[in-house]
Amino acid sequence: QVQLVESGGGLVQSGGSLRLSCTASGRAYRQYGMGWFRQTPGKEREFVASISMIGTSPAYAAAVKVRFTISRDNAKNALYLQMNNLKPEDTAVYFCAPMIENFNSWGQGTQVTVSS
Repeated sequence: QVQLVESGGGLVQSGGSLRLSCTASGRAYRQYGMGWFRQTPGKEREFVASISMIGTSPAYAAAVKVRFTISRDNAKNALYLQMNNLKPEDTAVYFCAPMIENFNSWGQGTQVTVSS
C-alpha cells in the first residue's frame, strides 16, 4: 500500500509558476509509474502527467504539454510537477497516484488557484 501526501499548491496569478510535490510512503512506490491528476468541482478527475518508475517516458495531457514538467526522485520517494505559465483553467485540486487501474487510496490533494 502506498500512502501519498501532496503539497505546494497555492494562489498564483495567470502566467505564474508553482511546483507541486508528492511524498509517498513505502518502498512499493518505486515499483510504479506515477502520475498527477486534477479535479474541479462537479467534474471527474482528469489525467495531467505521468512518468515511468525509473523517471523516464514522461507523458502529458494536451492542455498542459510544454507548460508542465513531471519528475521524480526515487531516493526521496518523491514526485514533482513543475507548472509554468499557469492559466485560470488550471485551477483545480491536484493529486498524485500510481499509474495502476482502480487505484482508490487518494491523498487529500493540493489546491491550485490561478487568478486572471
